[in-house]
Amino acid sequence: METICIVCPIGCRLTITKDTTSPDGYLVSGNQCKRGERYGILEMTNPTRVITSTVKINKAHLKRLPVKTNGAIPKDMNFKCMELINSLEIEAPIKVGQVIIKNILDTGIDLVASRSMD
Repeated sequence: METICIVCPIGCRLTITKDTTSPDGYLVSGNQCKRGERYGILEMTNPTRVITSTVKINKAHLKRLPVKTNGAIPKDMNFKCMELINSLEIEAPIKVGQVIIKNILDTGIDLVASRSMD
């Protein structure tokens, strides 16, 4: 499999192949650092993503509040997570870092505000 590493701005072109002699079961090439190697292996075994989005907010000077997950969630849960986020409507005031949804979809990851809004 070929993919582009998204861990840092370099964007290395990774080639990931199954390798039964490797402890992780995969061999990653094309990476310029160890983080790229780890990313390639995780993409094959357990792909995850940080979600960034916005939610509706009432009683604020803007209509939407930027939010993000404070960690990566399994990639196959992205659409279900976005459905939940899109259904939210919260009230101001909100402080940056404030938890909007604790343990979103039982992932152990929280959805938090990315900015304050009075």
